[in-house]
Amino acid sequence: MPPAPCTDTYNRVMTEAAFFDLDKTIIAGSSTLAFGRPLYRAGFLPRRALLRAGIAQISYVLFGADEDSLERARDEMLDLVSGWHRAEIDAIVTETLDDVIEPLVFAEALFLIDEHKRAGREVYVVSASPEEFVTPIARMVGIDRVIATKIRTDGLGRYVPELELYVMGPGKAQAMSDVAERDGIDLSASFAYTDSYTDLSMLELVGNPVAVNPERELRETAEERGWPILEFQRPVAIGPRVPSPPPKVWVGVAAGMAVAIAVFALSKRRSHAS
Repeated sequence: MPPAPCTDTYNRVMTEAAFFDLDKTIIAGSSTLAFGRPLYRAGFLPRRALLRAGIAQISYVLFGADEDSLERARDEMLDLVSGWHRAEIDAIVTETLDDVIEPLVFAEALFLIDEHKRAGREVYVVSASPEEFVTPIARMVGIDRVIATKIRTDGLGRYVPELELYVMGPGKAQAMSDVAERDGIDLSASFAYTDSYTDLSMLELVGNPVAVNPERELRETAEERGWPILEFQRPVAIGPRVPSPPPKVWVGVAAGMAVAIAVFALSKRRSHAS
């Protein structure tokens, strides 16, 4: 007689989730660059590295980032941080978080995060940025679950030029799949939000992909596939624990979200019916 099936596998209750990219999706810009100036003032970054990062950020905002440029940025980052002590970086991030990140948070992102929570979905931030930057920002906007790049440290807590986890491009989708398996997430009923074409596999992994402030290639792909396209334009001061923005902000945000999601749902129903 064959063994009885594992009841944990067959009786597991699947939940829905919403996965948010960080840069240009939850915040207006690059989280890594935002912490660049505090790191420079603390003596961790040479001026040349800060200027190079600024030029890269301008290019990123205007034209997006291809996979090759992100790979180069990864290698440069690993060389740069080698030898830094994690505890010191954590302290700088904690001290400067409110000043450098709070002004960048999109009101539209806060609205969507709250709506997904109200609907009972698990909410994750998924970012190629180091977890030392991503986790505090996620907590600032009310998200406890983080999937982010992890840099190895030695026995003294100093970074070495090796990655434990790289959450970029296909790595994002793989990390999401691993988390979905671990946490019992139904990806076919879940949502994903990102601005970058390099995250296409992240969007294709879920049943409800949404392009946010998309770069040109992602916008074209979203239009071809009938995915919602959202424009986040309202950075808002969120205060100590994410109080509600003014009613006028919420009304505009809610209207935009509702229209986009309704159009997407209608297109899916039509595609199923045809």
